Amino acid sequence: MSKTETASSKAPNEALENSSAAVQVLKSGGVIVFPTETLYGLGADALNDAAVEKVFQLKGRDPSNPIPVLVANQEMLHTLVAKVPTTARKLMDRYWPGPLTLVLPGQKNIPKPLCNPAGGVGVRISSQPIATLLVNGLGRPLTATSANPSGKEPARTLQEAKNYFAHRVDVFVDGGTLTSKSGSTVVEVIENNIKIIREGEISGSELRQFLGQGKFVD
Repeated sequence: MSKTETASSKAPNEALENSSAAVQVLKSGGVIVFPTETLYGLGADALNDAAVEKVFQLKGRDPSNPIPVLVANQEMLHTLVAKVPTTARKLMDRYWPGPLTLVLPGQKNIPKPLCNPAGGVGVRISSQPIATLLVNGLGRPLTATSANPSGKEPARTLQEAKNYFAHRVDVFVDGGTLTSKSGSTVVEVIENNIKIIREGEISGSELRQFLGQGKFVD
């Protein structure tokens, strides 16, 4: 598949079939644009340092600002995460697959740009079928930072992503028009307490109602 070739949303089955070409790009260390359940994302093999660096260069992102990662299942989660506190497990059972990114203690050997200063890595399981297919096909965690240069509006259509990254991204996978206004909600799990990093599709009030106010720290 050429750099401008697209798996089209006009033919969903074709989009799923053509995901195999996107997987081959990922396995070779390339970068793709793909749909998540919230916004279009820049996808690369999250355990490939050079591929992760390409994502940061494309976005013009500060290396100290980590990017979120998609996993396919609990086994893949533990290639990134050192431990899963009880509160994190409760949130996973309730909100995964879905738009909740959990920042958990990372393994020591994962690429540093994935981690915050405390060593936490942001992970989630996506509910978007194409994203899920890509992660499963790669067999490794997949970066999922929004497909836009830092400071620009996130891409909600493939054309918007192409306007940003035409000829700079290996494959664009079309998932139609995405309707999220704010992306995934990001929360850091500190022991068994919660810190909201970014409020997104899942509101802070909903999380507080689910877990109880006493679980939240500033």
